[in-house]
Amino acid sequence: MNCHARTKKAGRSLTLVLSTVAAVLLSMITWSGTAVAHGSVVDPASRAYDCWQRWGSDFQNPAMAQQDPMCWQAWQANPNAMWNWNGLYRNGSGGDFQAVVPDGQLCSGGRTEGGRYNALDTVGAWKTSDVADDFTIKLYDQASHGADYFKVYVSRQGFDPTTQALRWSDLELVAQTGRYGPSQNYSIPVSTSGYTGHHVLYTIWQASHMDQTYFLCSDVNFG
Repeated sequence: MNCHARTKKAGRSLTLVLSTVAAVLLSMITWSGTAVAHGSVVDPASRAYDCWQRWGSDFQNPAMAQQDPMCWQAWQANPNAMWNWNGLYRNGSGGDFQAVVPDGQLCSGGRTEGGRYNALDTVGAWKTSDVADDFTIKLYDQASHGADYFKVYVSRQGFDPTTQALRWSDLELVAQTGRYGPSQNYSIPVSTSGYTGHHVLYTIWQASHMDQTYFLCSDVNFG
C-alpha cells in the first residue's frame, strides 16, 4: 500500500472513531437530561425545576454554595435528580398518599431510595417566588399524560419552612380540580387569603395514563 493510500485509510479510520465518540456522547447527554421524563410545576417553580433552571448550565460553579445554598446541597447530593426535575413521581399509590409518603419526605414524594430526591426535603431557606392571594399554577407535562385531578395545598400560617420539616398536618387544601385532557401545559387557578411570608406550595398531580402521582414542592412568598 502506497503512502497516499495509507494516509487516506487512516483519515477514514479517524473519522469513524470521532463519529462513534460523538454519537456516544450525544446518547449520554440525551439520556442524562430530561428527554425521557415527564413533568413538573414550572411556575411557581418546584424545588428541583427551580434549581435546574438557575444552575443547569452552570451546576459546577462553586459560587452556588454562597449564592444559593439549598440548590447547592441538592446538586451535591444527586446531580441526576436535578437533571431529572420532571421525574419525581410514584406509581401505584391508590390515592392513599399519606400511606406512601411519610411526614418529613413530602417534597421528595418519599422517593428517598439511594438518596435520589431526598435533598428536596432538606429544611432551609429555599429561594421563593412571589405570589398574590390569587395566582395561577403553571404545570408542564412533557409526555402529555393528562390529569385525573390536581390537589393544591399551602403550608399553614406559622409553619416555618426554614426550620421545620413538612408534615401532612401542616398542609391546608386551597384548590382541587377535575379532569384535564392530555396536553403539555396546564393552568390551575388558586385563590387564598390570610397567608403572609414564606410558605410551601404543595401540588399533587394525579396523571391519567396510569396510577402515577407527582408530589411537587414550590417555595412561595405571599406579599
